[in-house]
Amino acid sequence: MAEVRRTNCHYCGYCCAFLATVEEGRVTDLVPDTTRYPYDERILAGCRRWRMNLQALDDPARVNHPLRRVGERGSNEWEQVSWDEALDDIAARLSALAQEHGPETLASMIGGPHASFWPLHRFMNLFGSPNNMGIGQICWNPRIWMDAVTFGWTVEADIVPGLTDCLFIWGTNPAQSDNSAFWRSIIQFSKSDAALVVIDPRRTQVAALADLWLAPRPGTDCTLALGLVHVVIRDGLVDQAFVDAWCHGFGELAEHVRPFTPDHVAAVCDVAAEDVVRAAHLFGEARAAALVSGRGIDQVGPNVAPTHRAICCLRAVTGNVDRPGACVLAEASDFVPEVELEMTDALAPEHRARCLNTPFTPLQCYDGYERLRPLTERLGRTLPARYLTSAHPDLVLRAMETGEPYPVRALVVNATNPLLTYADTHRVFDALKGLDLLVVLEYYLTPTASIADYVLPIAGAIERPILQVHGGVANIGYGGPAAVAPYYERKTDYDVFRELGLRLGQADAWPEGSLADAFAAQLARAGMDWDTYCATGIYYRPPAFAKHEMPGPDGSPQGFATTTGKIELASEFLDALGGPRLPTPQPHVTLCSPELRQRVKAEGGACLTMITGSRKQPYNASMYFNNPAFRATSPVPVAEVSPATAERCGLAAGDHVTLATDKGEARFILKTAPMRDGLVNVDYGWWHPEWTPGAPDFGGLWECNVNCLTSCSVEDGEAMIGTWSYNAIDCVMKKTDGTLSFERDEAPTRDEETLS
Repeated sequence: MAEVRRTNCHYCGYCCAFLATVEEGRVTDLVPDTTRYPYDERILAGCRRWRMNLQALDDPARVNHPLRRVGERGSNEWEQVSWDEALDDIAARLSALAQEHGPETLASMIGGPHASFWPLHRFMNLFGSPNNMGIGQICWNPRIWMDAVTFGWTVEADIVPGLTDCLFIWGTNPAQSDNSAFWRSIIQFSKSDAALVVIDPRRTQVAALADLWLAPRPGTDCTLALGLVHVVIRDGLVDQAFVDAWCHGFGELAEHVRPFTPDHVAAVCDVAAEDVVRAAHLFGEARAAALVSGRGIDQVGPNVAPTHRAICCLRAVTGNVDRPGACVLAEASDFVPEVELEMTDALAPEHRARCLNTPFTPLQCYDGYERLRPLTERLGRTLPARYLTSAHPDLVLRAMETGEPYPVRALVVNATNPLLTYADTHRVFDALKGLDLLVVLEYYLTPTASIADYVLPIAGAIERPILQVHGGVANIGYGGPAAVAPYYERKTDYDVFRELGLRLGQADAWPEGSLADAFAAQLARAGMDWDTYCATGIYYRPPAFAKHEMPGPDGSPQGFATTTGKIELASEFLDALGGPRLPTPQPHVTLCSPELRQRVKAEGGACLTMITGSRKQPYNASMYFNNPAFRATSPVPVAEVSPATAERCGLAAGDHVTLATDKGEARFILKTAPMRDGLVNVDYGWWHPEWTPGAPDFGGLWECNVNCLTSCSVEDGEAMIGTWSYNAIDCVMKKTDGTLSFERDEAPTRDEETLS
């Protein structure tokens, strides 16, 4: 008998609602559910990812049973073991390593979006290790940090048709990155009389809709933002009443931006001075102006924090803070916040003191987090720790390589593929191969999984319940129930870390027997039961505005959760940590030596600026390459340049090119696309899952993986957070003769017998 059940996708962060037809415990059909959040059939009509939910359930390449390595790392020799056997052995080995080296010997890596982040972090905190690596420093948390030190909490764009007169989209292309409700709202916004300004070196789909498109040199965004502030102040567009009442350090800022004239910005950013002036006036003259930023400026290394701080200043001096149609300081969650779910406070002070980040990144560490925490808690808000304390990969890799300041000998990898997604692939490969214990929770035998000691099969989206809570910084949760129990022997990551925790003396910390029970307990604090949530697909309370004017305990306005109680244009908080009071552009970091540039130029090549983080439908993460339908639409790794750049370099679409830095090289197929000249946009996370896993090719890892060219050196990163560069990287490019390996008939193919 067929049964229709509610469920949700999880192939991007929006978790769209579906109805699954279930027969004898198997999903036979999946259709959009327009009765639940996000209530928009058009989103799903334009998205190519959601169908992967059905295709992936019985994908013959899925890992369905716990696998233990029996040969050399990368040999693709496995034996199937029971869950009890795998978890007993992993727990015993972790316990022995902790006794020998201390609990900090265990590190973790987590990605997304197909995971719940907090179970891993709860396990790590209870185990006693601060060495959680993640995507924090290069995605989302630079903005969260800078919002918090400037405004006392995070801000979100509040785009209201008929009220928002100007919208800035800065360094993101939602048409490709998620095809979300947000992209649909931009399409509608572009049809109105309001102004749409897009800042991106590529002429993306959203840029094509813009009233004004600015294409600055990658990495010069801080200069551009300060130039906009300069024009706002020079031309009398400041909301003076708001600034006088609620901003600290305006005089310092005004003096600081004096040199950032439109002509100076034009020279540094390579944009028209008149466009800088026009953009500033559109933003400053609007009744309400909103701004959305993305990975494009989250991944510019040393300039990431100053850029976000400068954007904060632009919002503040124009009065577009916590106003309808501009931005809103998100509400604290009514439900159990992630900082509690993570059990951050269970990590003892002596283990926090062993955080590798502390001497290098004074903000991105437990010390920086605890300095900020009392400020936000004054107004009843606590930031999640998992992003804001995430360990710097360079420092963890050093501890793996050298044993200093202590040895990191074990690693748990969940929902990420660091041999593709982490910088400096050759270094990551060598470090991971040398570990005593490597455990990977995965869907597939990825390049990283192929060198693991254990590969543990993880439940997919419609096999697991979902409660997405926007990083724990807003009063919203969306998702829904699992359609079916996990197929074969797959488990949710919650079950894995709970069962490991039970084996390691953590029983009191894991009272809920399932992920759905844990989510139900999380929502219960907000007065919502699990069934009601699953029926609507959302928990939400609308935010209040102008919260700084609301009376505090003493009856006076509560202000902002900062050192001064005001918006800190000049940051007293950063100053106290030895950081910059005002946002200041930082020198460009290059990975290309003069010798490399000269050699490639002599060979007929060119020096370009590279960006690596852009997304293309349907791809969003390296795991998506497993889908044959996706591969049919984008079958080859691509490097894009403008037609003018291709002509200048003597190249044509379809040519094979090699890109290189001092770190390494990778090969791609050339394509032309509209963007600024002198730029190359390189496909991210490329591998060939159809090939045999493991040695010697590791799915083409060494041939077309752009992270063979990148570096995560903490010394070259942003000084307060540690963000390294995935964008604005100098590289060289030259034409390459011959075929690429995937173009040859003898390319190695996957042996599915190894996946049993």
